Parts: sequence; C-alpha cells; structure tokens
Amino acid sequence: MPPNERLTTVSPLRIKQLAREAGFNLCGIAAVREFRELDAFPTWIGASYHGEMKYMESRNDSGELKRSSLARVAPWARSVIVCAVNYNTAEPYSIETENPSLGWISRYAWSREDYHDVVFRQLRELENRVRELVVEDDPQSRPADNFRSYVDTGPLVERVYAKHAGIGWIAKNTCIINQKLGSWLFLGVILTSLELESDLPAPDRCGSCTRCIDACPTHAFVRPGELDARLCISYLTIEKRGEIPEELRPGIGRQVFGCDICQDVCPWNRKAPVTAESKFQPREGLVNPELEWLAGIDVEKFRAAFRGSPIRRAKLSGLRRNAVVAMGNSGDQKFVPTLRSLAGDADPVVAEHARWALSRLRG
Repeated sequence: MPPNERLTTVSPLRIKQLAREAGFNLCGIAAVREFRELDAFPTWIGASYHGEMKYMESRNDSGELKRSSLARVAPWARSVIVCAVNYNTAEPYSIETENPSLGWISRYAWSREDYHDVVFRQLRELENRVRELVVEDDPQSRPADNFRSYVDTGPLVERVYAKHAGIGWIAKNTCIINQKLGSWLFLGVILTSLELESDLPAPDRCGSCTRCIDACPTHAFVRPGELDARLCISYLTIEKRGEIPEELRPGIGRQVFGCDICQDVCPWNRKAPVTAESKFQPREGLVNPELEWLAGIDVEKFRAAFRGSPIRRAKLSGLRRNAVVAMGNSGDQKFVPTLRSLAGDADPVVAEHARWALSRLRG
C-alpha cells in the first residue's frame, strides 16, 4: 500500500512516550535511506565473514542482498522506529570468572524467556498503540497495512538504523553503545509508511580506545568496526555446527554459549545501569554453569533446562561440544576421567573434542 501522506502528523514525541510505556528504555526514528554504512554489507558477505549463517545472504528477486537495501525490499516503508531495552544485570563479568570448573554463558541468554519473544511483544504493543494514533488522526486510513515489527529477523541491518535513530553509535566491536546505558541493549524495529521526523545520528564516542579489539582471544576483528564472524567465539559456540577448527579452540577459553568479552572490557559498560525488567534476570545456575553438568547433559535434561531459552540454538551436540572444549582450556586435571569417558561418546563431535581436550590437559 502506498504511504498515506496524511499520516505525517503523528507526533514522534508521542511515539517515544508510548515506547517507554511499552517497556523500552530508548526509542528513536530514522528515515529509510541508503546510509553509507550499508555499503560495507555486500563486501562483508562477499568476503564470507558471515561463515555458515546463510540467512544473511537472503536476496530479493533482483538478486540484491535484502539487508543492504531496505528501500527496495520494503518500498512502502518511509521510517524505521528503533527501540532498545536494557538487559544488564547485577552479575559478574566473564573476565572476572576464575573458577576453572565453571563456564560462561553470554549475558543475553541467562533469562527464563527468549529475548526475541519479550521484545517482540513490546514492539507489537507499541505498534498497536501507534495504529490507534493513526486512526485518531485519519479514521479512513488502513493502518494495519503500514507497519512491520522485527527482532533480529527484518530485512535491514538494525545497528545502522539504530545509529541514525540516535540510539547509540556503532562501536569498534560492532555493538551499539548508548552514552548512558552502555551496550547491553536488545534492539527491535518497526517499519512504517509514516513520514516521521528523524532523529540525529549518535556521535561516535569510542575515541582512541581499542580495548574491545585487544581483548578478543581469537582476533576476530579485521579492523575497527569489522568482524570476521568465523573467528568470533559467539559464532563458534552458537552458529557453528560440527567441529570447531582446532587452532581456534584454545582462544574460546571457558565460553560455552556466546561471548561477552568485548563488551565486558568496554569502559562505557562499567557504569551501565542494571535493568529493572524481571524477565531478564538470570535463571539459577546459568551465570557460571558447571562444565561437567553441561558436558553430560542428555536430551530430556537439555529440553527441561533450556525450555524457551536462546541456548537451544546451539543444539545439544553443540553445547556439549563447547563444554568439552572449555574443560580442555580449564587447566584442571580433575576433568581427565570425565574426558576419557567422553572420548568414546556416541556423538562423534563430542568424542573428537574430548580427545582434543585430553591432549590439551596433558600438555
């Protein structure tokens, strides 16, 4: 449906107020444009930096990458409402976890419910409230045709629109950083045909700091702001199926699902406020999970422990594989008997990584 020009009188300030009422900490608006930052996406895909994440390669009927040109994928869209919610909790950082028996699960996956579901519900609430504003402004409009909400699934690069909506700047570790809230942010977007006044892009405040790049154990940053996902611990422990390249295993350390290191070392996160959202509080045992428990978990326990959790994305085999790698990196000889047993595991991926971990512990 072509955009209804009469919808432009809807107030951006009112939309931001409704976003706060829906539970978002931040809300901004960006126009649908060919932003300069989007030019790098086809090059990034062409270099295969996305690894096995084939969904990143999704193209339109003309063969163009969907995420690099929103205007051609959704020609009816005129504005993007970008929302962010803080998920930081009052828990230790991964770089402060010293007990070799424990692993690390990325902060975003601690909660009892997948953040995609939580944020999407909030987006739909906001979307419905904005529709009501549209109807008040023009009772003859068809607002249902003018909105699409997405959490990590839309045909756009969210962080680019987050920058131009004033949510934060794109940091050297590719995360969005807000000056007051840091980078522990979940993003959600609403595409709309409303011609809304745009916010100013957030200024870059990284300065000369390179702590995130310097701290990456697997050297995943090609240059500031460019990540080779194939080397990233988050990719290796979540998206990568089968065997992890042997030369990358030592760098994974005791990360068993995702990685927060490049955010943990960021100075902007040291004073980041804690979320007031109860849904993002950690489940018991997930902040620093026992490696032996994860390595020996079976199908039923996996389903019960991680029902509704994004951790299910790693699959049972992947999570056990990651725990075994973490054992090998722990330096703790107490894992030797367990690894000997796992070296003959029915899952060949787990068994191969267990043999590697045994060899590593034996020096």
